Amino acid sequence: MRRSRIAVFVSSFLLAAGAALTGAGSAHGAQLAAEGGYVALGDSYSSGVGAGSYISSSGDCKRSTKAFPYLWNAAHTPTSFSFAACSGARTGDVLAGQLAPLNSSTGLVSITVGGNDAGFADVMTTCVTGSDSTCVNRINTARAYVDSTLPGKLDSVYSAIRSKAPAAHVVVIGYPRFYKVGTTCLGLSETKRIAINNASDHLNTALAKRAAAHGFAFGDVRTTFTGHEICSGNSWLHSVNWLNIGESYHPTAAGQSGGYLPVLNSAA
Repeated sequence: MRRSRIAVFVSSFLLAAGAALTGAGSAHGAQLAAEGGYVALGDSYSSGVGAGSYISSSGDCKRSTKAFPYLWNAAHTPTSFSFAACSGARTGDVLAGQLAPLNSSTGLVSITVGGNDAGFADVMTTCVTGSDSTCVNRINTARAYVDSTLPGKLDSVYSAIRSKAPAAHVVVIGYPRFYKVGTTCLGLSETKRIAINNASDHLNTALAKRAAAHGFAFGDVRTTFTGHEICSGNSWLHSVNWLNIGESYHPTAAGQSGGYLPVLNSAA
């Protein structure tokens, strides 16, 4: 009995210590940003497409004042803020045009990238306009790309970030599941919705694995978006918008503030 109590005490101590360390780690990026600045990289999920209130000078990149990087900057006031994320960006675009703000003193970096490389827009177009089998086949092609090609492209981006910002806390943020399933919903079939959600899970797994390999944090937004998927009745994601097709399947302003911002807060 005495040995059992000791074991319980030790286990409780280690759990408490781990929780304390996790809490300290979650504040680490914010402290570093306060000292060395914050750089937001990536694609439309970081730039804020779908959230409105676009900064006119950002042009086709459609950077929004309601995007989570902008909101994080307003709440934490780091020493500097570089909003480089751009609508449509792939890994190659990040490498070619977004890394200039990084330097040896950069404290915090966030990035969403990989969805466009995997053919996100074409997948959704195919699934909206095609049959169940056509949709699933296109998704399977995207999944194969995520397995075979995307990891190397992510490694190139992550290595470049670390090289240019060796002291930064880097947070790789993933993508939400798009649909609530098991409920009656106009639009895509249940087969398509399940396949799209599974593809998002597959991509997130790949992102998290490569982030961990580089010592980066991974921010999983699937939890915060649960209950706010398309077909949920309180969606934080645009469905197909035929009047503004570019906003389709992107977070609303509520999705940026309620889905993405809390994840960055926790991971940073």
